[in-house]
Amino acid sequence: MSVHPQIDEQITFFYTHNLNASREFYEQKLGLELWLDQGTCRIYTVSGSGYLGLCQTNEISTPPADKQSSVIFTLVTQQVDEWFEYLKERGVEFEKPPALNKKYNIYHCFLRDPSGYLIEIQRFETTKKKDITK
Repeated sequence: MSVHPQIDEQITFFYTHNLNASREFYEQKLGLELWLDQGTCRIYTVSGSGYLGLCQTNEISTPPADKQSSVIFTLVTQQVDEWFEYLKERGVEFEKPPALNKKYNIYHCFLRDPSGYLIEIQRFETTKKKDITK
């Protein structure tokens, strides 16, 4: 059996109706350091290579009844295509095959775990900076 491709970092994303309030809480109250500012998503260092992403959601939408659709477990790796092939060979079905997301300048794909939680496998297409929106 082959060894799975490498995972470099991990990000859990939370959606928020008020990005400014969430930003203030995680920066001022919890003291998390901003790792990457993508405009409508802000990613914070939690520890080592673990991160928390906060993303602005539609102001008029209501939170889903099941939290599985409001959380994304993101694995960061340079080997997105290798993971896609590795998991496909093991019978995993993907919601979205690998593709470039120009808005966030990432290359990623999506699948769900057996409980319905969304998993994203991605790589950043730019060097890590605190603000790539400029």
